[in-house]
Amino acid sequence: MVEVEFLGPINKEKMNLDISNLSQLSEILKDDEKVSSWLEKCAVAVNDTLVSSKEMPLSDGDKISLLPPVCGG
Repeated sequence: MVEVEFLGPINKEKMNLDISNLSQLSEILKDDEKVSSWLEKCAVAVNDTLVSSKEMPLSDGDKISLLPPVCGG
């Protein structure tokens, strides 16, 4: 089981999912209205480390963070 958190303006509660890689997460979230528009724009971190491969294996207890782009000054 992994924990998925949605940061910034995504405004969605954390989820706990039984998945083994980020491709599976993408499949689950593509049908979620609150999240689907953010999927291509977000950076993804696993256990606070940015990742780029959707095939990265996940382990029980991992924390996945979806990080939307941030504007600032």
